[in-house]
Amino acid sequence: MKANTAKTEIFDEWIRTRFVELNSALEDLYFAQADRANVAGVGEDLKVSLEQEGQALIAALLEEGNTDQGFDKAFDLLGNVGLYMAACRRHEITEPSRETKSPLLEASALSLQIGASIGVTPRFATAHLTTHNRAVNGRYKRFTDLPAEKLFVEFNTRGILAYKRAADALVKIQPLGISHPLAHDLMNAALVALQQVIESNKCLFEQLDAERFFQCVRPYYKPYRVGSQIYRGANAGDFAGINVIDLLLGLCQGNDPSYGQLLVDKFLFMMPEDQQILRDCMRRTSLLDYFLQASEQHHEPWYQANLKLFLELCQVHGETATQHHNQLVDKYNTAPSAQMPEQYLDKLTASGPPLPVLLASLEKLRDRRTAAQRTDIPTRYHDIQRLTASLEKIDDRKP
Repeated sequence: MKANTAKTEIFDEWIRTRFVELNSALEDLYFAQADRANVAGVGEDLKVSLEQEGQALIAALLEEGNTDQGFDKAFDLLGNVGLYMAACRRHEITEPSRETKSPLLEASALSLQIGASIGVTPRFATAHLTTHNRAVNGRYKRFTDLPAEKLFVEFNTRGILAYKRAADALVKIQPLGISHPLAHDLMNAALVALQQVIESNKCLFEQLDAERFFQCVRPYYKPYRVGSQIYRGANAGDFAGINVIDLLLGLCQGNDPSYGQLLVDKFLFMMPEDQQILRDCMRRTSLLDYFLQASEQHHEPWYQANLKLFLELCQVHGETATQHHNQLVDKYNTAPSAQMPEQYLDKLTASGPPLPVLLASLEKLRDRRTAAQRTDIPTRYHDIQRLTASLEKIDDRKP
């Protein structure tokens, strides 16, 4: 295994310093305009510097053949190349609709080589800016020095780590069974973690400047070409934890075609270990189904205590989904887009589809997670009602 080379370190240092300076300067120019969405003809000298400096550093790495250095180093390098390509897309140095292949030839070649070798999508992913974003002297990688981006990345990472803690706790219940005394402890640990997600989202909602985020942070998450293929933008949900919770609670099901498609679309945007955990969870029986199978034991103290906590856990997971959709999505995407000039709307979403299509799919996902009563999509509404009634039966016999 090769050690981290000097050329890799030089590129990493550029990403952490000069790259941030160039992006920040461009964002200040864009934001000072009446039409803040316009990037054409603005800061052209800065764009040339960004493209040429990054290209020279990447070309040196490609010539070196710097790929046999272990997963962590390769993934980190892929992230650096991806940040560069995403910034070129943001500043419309590249633009997928006017190209059949990326003009960033060296960056595409290196990204494809690394992505194929380590089993991930060949572009920067959420993990590069959150859970696998190594800090140097207290500073982690990001596109700009804007306070809005710093706030977004840090609270996003807090939320992801809390979701992962909840998922880890639920995974540990599987080999123990729902009647095990420690299943209650593990469900309580998951509940605490999900409550921390709600608190993190609340702080983000209260503190993040919506206009700055929409105009100066969100555009870095747009789709871009690697070679001839367009890859969708990184999404905050590109980690296994939230889907592990969906599946193990039983609120979402892998055999639901729409939800299954969502999982397929995000697999290569996740870390390989996340991919393995999610595949494993897709074949397991959910806690909801285990409780339904045990409903004849509703009179048992373990059933009453554990089911009560399980239903609370489902409710709080639904609250995180509702909070995300009704507050964060609306404030930071829907509302600002209503003020955007029409010519920019077709390039708005990071995930590819037009905004109304994206919002409709997010609404359905929210309703699955809240077990809402719907007839057009499968939800666990009736099963949750049945389990809730099994608690009420025992309560009805109390004097």
